[in-house]
Amino acid sequence: MVSDGEGVVDFVVVAYREEGRWLVETVPRQLGHDLGKLVDLLRQRPGESGSLAFVSVDEDFFYAVRLIGGELRLLLSDVTAATDWPMARDVVKRLELPLPDDDDPVQPAGDLTIFADLGVDPMALAAICDDLDSYPDEMLMQIAARAGFGPQLDDVLP
Repeated sequence: MVSDGEGVVDFVVVAYREEGRWLVETVPRQLGHDLGKLVDLLRQRPGESGSLAFVSVDEDFFYAVRLIGGELRLLLSDVTAATDWPMARDVVKRLELPLPDDDDPVQPAGDLTIFADLGVDPMALAAICDDLDSYPDEMLMQIAARAGFGPQLDDVLP
């Protein structure tokens, strides 16, 4: 794991489809600290239905980024992470949401329809994010399994 004063990024993975097949790869963990650079990387992998990135942070929360054409979509698994983590604050700011207070409830923030066209409906996604007993990698595996690239994600996770 990489620690650099901003916290620990467990992993960053990028997924996209080409010729009907999911391609999933790990990318440098430092990209998890820089939303702009992560979006730039996704632009290089446009895929048939856009490209997406999963960033797992400190076995505590995750954020997902999806780029479809020029449309950027974001999901943060726990909005309260923005009180402690700069990368979560970046996502909340990009979503143009107010920063949470310490007493705000744990809940996802952003686009719950981010994976709807891949078979992960908003209710299922909210339920995955609301499971406080699951680690981010477990949540992301559930999302990937529903979206059709679970085995590929499992193959690249550390």
